[in-house]
Amino acid sequence: MVQYTLAQSPEIILTVPGKDSSKAREKAMDQLMELMDEGKLPTDLADGFGPQNFIEVKDPGSQPANDEDAITQAVQTLSSLATLKLKAQESRSEALQVRQQIDVLFTDDPVTEEEINGLKEGFKLLKSYAQTNLRYREARSQAEEARSILDRALSEPESKKK
Repeated sequence: MVQYTLAQSPEIILTVPGKDSSKAREKAMDQLMELMDEGKLPTDLADGFGPQNFIEVKDPGSQPANDEDAITQAVQTLSSLATLKLKAQESRSEALQVRQQIDVLFTDDPVTEEEINGLKEGFKLLKSYAQTNLRYREARSQAEEARSILDRALSEPESKKK
C-alpha cells in the first residue's frame, strides 16, 4: 500500500494498493476526483493538479514487517548501488573529457561550429553522468543501513561464538 497527500491539504490521505508508480498515482487521482465531486475536498485545485503533484506519505518509523523483508530490501538496495556505481564509472572518463573541453568557451580563441556541436553533444553526456553520480552518492549513503542489516543477518549468534 502507498499513501499520498496534497501539499494544499495534508490532512487528506489517499491510500492505493501497490508501490509508488504512475499507475498508483492515477488511482489516487481518481480518488481525489471523487472527493472533489462529493464536495469533500477543502482545497481549491484550480491551478491545475496532476498525479505528479501528489506527495508520498512515508511513515518515518516504518520498518519492514520481519527480518526476511529487511534482508530482501537490503539486497535490493545494494544491487541498485552496484548498478549506479557501474554506470557512473563507465561514463566518468568521457564526462571529464567534455568538462575539459568546456574551458575553450572561456577563452578568446576562435572555435569551429563542429567544436561547438561536439560540445553540445558532450553536454548531454555530462548531464547524464552528473545525475548518475548524484544518485550514486545518495544511494551509497542509504546503502550503509542495508550493509549493516546484512552484517547483522550474517553474523553468528552469540551462543555459537567461543
